[in-house]
Amino acid sequence: MKRALIAFAAIAIAAVLLVIGYFSGRYTSSPSTSPAAAASETQGEKVLYWYDTMVPDQHFNHPGLSPMGMKMVPRYADEGSDPGMVRIDPATVQNLGIRTAPVQQRVLATVSLVPGTVTWDLRQATTVSARADGVISQLYVRAPYTAITAGEPLATLLAPQWDSALAEYRALQQAQSADAKTLRAAARQRLEVMGLTDADIRSAPHGSGSGITLHALASGVVTALDVQEGQRVNAGQPLMTVNGLATVWIEAALPQAVAGTVRDGTPVTVTVDALPGRAFHGSVETLLPDIDPMTRTQRARIVLANEDGALSPGMFASVRIAAASGKAVPVVPSDALITSGPDARVIVAEGNGHFRPVAVRTGRSSAGYTEILAGLQGNEKVVVSGQFLIDSEASLSGALDRLDTPPAQPASAASTSMPDMHMGDRP
Repeated sequence: MKRALIAFAAIAIAAVLLVIGYFSGRYTSSPSTSPAAAASETQGEKVLYWYDTMVPDQHFNHPGLSPMGMKMVPRYADEGSDPGMVRIDPATVQNLGIRTAPVQQRVLATVSLVPGTVTWDLRQATTVSARADGVISQLYVRAPYTAITAGEPLATLLAPQWDSALAEYRALQQAQSADAKTLRAAARQRLEVMGLTDADIRSAPHGSGSGITLHALASGVVTALDVQEGQRVNAGQPLMTVNGLATVWIEAALPQAVAGTVRDGTPVTVTVDALPGRAFHGSVETLLPDIDPMTRTQRARIVLANEDGALSPGMFASVRIAAASGKAVPVVPSDALITSGPDARVIVAEGNGHFRPVAVRTGRSSAGYTEILAGLQGNEKVVVSGQFLIDSEASLSGALDRLDTPPAQPASAASTSMPDMHMGDRP
């Protein structure tokens, strides 16, 4: 009996000690003794609380997983030393996959797609005119836009002046004296002044009243026919106009923002709906000085080779313009920008888990990069992945309220740095 009482007493004492130990450990434990917090405080950084970056308003006194299952990050006491700074644990930065990229100096190639029209190359235009009074006895070209080849007969003109000049020239062909040769040279010069070529003289029949046949000097298309058969014409009167098709002009309509980036020699690629799958390559010859008062666009003249005559004047064309290379400008990846209405900002990484939101003024965008006109010095690193999480934290901490507006850009920069409103913008 005595032994049973002793055993029961020993069991009761052990149970009491276990209960006392449990409650003592429960109420004397402190979050500051956690390994992560202890390590942070050992490094001189005191942890105020732990929180979930997705729900930063909920605070916890220990690390681990939040109710949403996310790993919580610490809030340090020294984060309030710089009101414009956001502090994130370096381990959390790595876990979130935050990537940075340096601010670069890069030449932005502006690519734009603008409409254009195929027109005649007026440098290849020739006018066939009557160099003497006469009558059109025969017209070989009966309608405008008739294709002709070099040497092809165009019209036969009965002209008394030509007949007399030809008769004089032929009468002196057999002359041997010096004076006769001088007269013959003068007669030949007179025929040239009247517009007769060697081919016209050789083909002219002998005898008066037979007429002179005019031939085409080059291949092309008769774009204007100004006379009819049997019509009387005066010296100098235009008979027809011939345009060549070896080259054509493209007149592209450039918005003023695009025209400011285009220079003589800027390469272009032209496509037309009538020739699918085919592209024509050329360059801008010149920017025409007038502005269309209705569309406020400026025309660019482009010269294209057209040996096979596939391009016809009047065709609608799409012109892809790659602006000429300019000077290098500071740029950031377009993905790094956080836009809010007309304002834009980036998150600058300053090392050791410190980040700062910076307001910037942007310019043109091309090939995934955006020009920075103001706000950055050019030696920073900006966050290109995960910046929205940092931006959200900066908003909660009030760092965004302390953003400085970047200085106003000079007037000259504003006039040359307008964003491109056409193809080639940031994707």
